[in-house]
Amino acid sequence: MKRLVSTLKNIWHIEDLRTRILNTLLFLLIYRIGSYIVLPGVDPSHLKQSAQEGILGLLNMFAGGSFSRASVFALGVMPYISASIVIQLLTIAVPSFQKMQKEGESGRKQINKITRILTVVITAAQAIGYLKTMVPANAVLVNSTLFTISSVLILTSGTMFVMWLGEKITDKGIGNGISIIIMVGIIARLPLSLVQELSTRLNGAGGIITFIIENVILLGIVMFAILIVQGTRKIPVQYAKRIVGDKQYGGVRQYIPLKVNAAGVMPIIFAQAIMFIPSTIGSFFPSAADSGLLAQFRDFTSVTYNASFAILIILFTFLYTAISVNPVQMADEMKRNGGFVPGVKPGRPTAEFIDQIVSRITFPGSVFLALIAILPSIAMMAGVNSGFAHFFGGTSLLITVGVVLDTLQQIESHLLMRHYDGLMKTGRIQGRTPVTSSAV
Repeated sequence: MKRLVSTLKNIWHIEDLRTRILNTLLFLLIYRIGSYIVLPGVDPSHLKQSAQEGILGLLNMFAGGSFSRASVFALGVMPYISASIVIQLLTIAVPSFQKMQKEGESGRKQINKITRILTVVITAAQAIGYLKTMVPANAVLVNSTLFTISSVLILTSGTMFVMWLGEKITDKGIGNGISIIIMVGIIARLPLSLVQELSTRLNGAGGIITFIIENVILLGIVMFAILIVQGTRKIPVQYAKRIVGDKQYGGVRQYIPLKVNAAGVMPIIFAQAIMFIPSTIGSFFPSAADSGLLAQFRDFTSVTYNASFAILIILFTFLYTAISVNPVQMADEMKRNGGFVPGVKPGRPTAEFIDQIVSRITFPGSVFLALIAILPSIAMMAGVNSGFAHFFGGTSLLITVGVVLDTLQQIESHLLMRHYDGLMKTGRIQGRTPVTSSAV
């Protein structure tokens, strides 16, 4: 406890770090206030309450509840995430985007410009669908045509404003802004979920002991998720010695850290998108949706749904890892820089060696990822409240863990740069890839 107080004092004494943390809290406060501002012309008492499960529940969780409140920030940053994923896939498949990515700062600016334009298009399309799906006619107090046009403009402007807040957090605050906004939206639902779960337990469904056990299990799952996010397999790389004049270069051993979970949360997102297809089909055929295989796929706690979900996650993990990790490129860059893996010939043998290791660590990583993804369903089957069960795993847990680790790493960097002790008693927080659009 004494060390914690000392660390907090050190953080407060660093003026730049203190300013960044206060700026971050201010921008997040603006975001949370905006999430409660309802669209003009909408009567909140007549809004649909269907955004609690399925893909609507997922979007509502990422938006911090503003999706179900018909807020001006109802769509949040999800259109930007969708646009970023599309652009990321294009940089892998389209040569012109690959060329822009390799052009440095100018190419990055061009890609960001295209991403913003695509975000506006996606937001406008999603805004129309949102108004038709989530805002019933009896909740609209003005002319329907005027309401649709004005609301599409407001929702699009709201998403762009949230993007601006995220960029300001990145520039003037601490951590990755977009990731922190998503995490805050997820965490904002935790207090209410805890109160509901505690109320359920105190009313006879297990008592306070069961509630404490659930929280201990949740803590263990969080620690397990941290191990997966931080887990790496280090490949030693030896660089040859070069003598230029009277100076020696190279001759050192470094490591290539290959992550156990290189795909991040993308496999879960892709698998969820496919698993929502049966629910969509069932909405068009209500009579067939209540029985047979279609009914099992619409039940999030069924064995059929969870087994299929886990298999899809494992497959998508291998697919996304194969796309994002290029052993041939790594081996070529290593060879150009005079590096080699001890005991392995440079060139193609090195690429095959790296590919073999990636395949070996991807399988346990994909199994662990699938287990985390189905833990909320297991928790619901065990009697946990559905709102609280979402924190036991899935996309929300991985995003929260990743963002917190990334933010703590940045705070620790500020402390160590000014010769203070880090946040950890022994060792430093392991470096990791920030949870940006490539990971959400």
